[in-house]
Amino acid sequence: MVSSIAVKKTQFADDFKKLIEAENDQAMRSLRERAYDYFAENGFPTPKLEDWKYTNVAEIGKQEWTAGRFGFEMPTMDDDVRDILGRFSIDRNGFTALNLALAEVAVVRIPKNTVVEEPIEFPFAAPDGTAEFPHVIVIAEAGSRATLVGVYGSSARSFTNTAVQIIVEDNANLTHYRVQKESAEAFHYGVTEVSLGRGSYYNSTNINIGGAISRHDIDLKFTAEGGEAWVDGLYMLSGEQHADTHSIIDHLVPNCTSHQNYKGVLNDHSRGVFNGKVFVRENAHGTDAQQSNKNLLLSNDARVDTKPQLEIFNDDVKCAHGATVGQLEDEELFYLLTRGLPEPLARNLLTYGFAEEIINKVGIESIKGELDAAVLNRLKAEI
Repeated sequence: MVSSIAVKKTQFADDFKKLIEAENDQAMRSLRERAYDYFAENGFPTPKLEDWKYTNVAEIGKQEWTAGRFGFEMPTMDDDVRDILGRFSIDRNGFTALNLALAEVAVVRIPKNTVVEEPIEFPFAAPDGTAEFPHVIVIAEAGSRATLVGVYGSSARSFTNTAVQIIVEDNANLTHYRVQKESAEAFHYGVTEVSLGRGSYYNSTNINIGGAISRHDIDLKFTAEGGEAWVDGLYMLSGEQHADTHSIIDHLVPNCTSHQNYKGVLNDHSRGVFNGKVFVRENAHGTDAQQSNKNLLLSNDARVDTKPQLEIFNDDVKCAHGATVGQLEDEELFYLLTRGLPEPLARNLLTYGFAEEIINKVGIESIKGELDAAVLNRLKAEI
């Protein structure tokens, strides 16, 4: 059992006690207790930690939250599900530990050699004053194909602490859309852990336009040869919004390909953080890894901290990375002005085009339409 001293250290003590007393699966109970102990000992991360030096989440801990539930059906705790949960990075930070301690678990299993035509959707919207802890496990079995959609759309002051663990088995194909469009009063933390098998394909698009403070950690590993991954995203910020993306793409094995294209559009006093690490391990010959982060500042008061990184331990690879931070190109703006467009419309067209490269990756028209409308609303424009 968790010690009374540890329980007293957090505002989630009563919620954890209720949950652990009702937990009948001994393995899950042990995982929850270990996770809660870590959170009670370490709390939320602080800017003193290198990976959090630009993101201060102290405000989340200062507010009082009531733990809520989305109402997932209790999944069957098969051995492979327990194993996947056991591999979850509890000690990544206090958020991941708290997520597993209070996790509401859902399991999606796409059967072998099955094509799921309709998107598998998870809409999340935490009510006012609540903290919610969804934890979704997706197992795309060998030869399967599916599309996963996670939309976080709280319209209130809330705290969503979410985790997604994805296993893409041999020759499976998974498209993953993640949209965070919560209110300007909401706090959001999410982690996505992905494991790719032989000849597998994972294509993700991450859209971040909401939240007061938000962070998304991505951890993708190639575990067998022939895998390919796209890890793309857009953060579009205004006001005092703060968004942080940390990604790790780990080429553990030979002959795999990764592409990462992240873009940021920042206005007013907003701040963006991008830290992308690509590892190419010693035996990972034949790796092709491309990484890019481009940022467009629409205000002199907006700020972005970007740090794409490559760590390569093999000579037989093709790798590149780069980052840019700037304003609209004078030449492009001048071109539109000479065609008779008013300057505000010209600026909006250029900004819209910059963001649309990522939004156009979304293959679901209803979601893409909503994102287009959100972008135009941010620009206060009709195009």
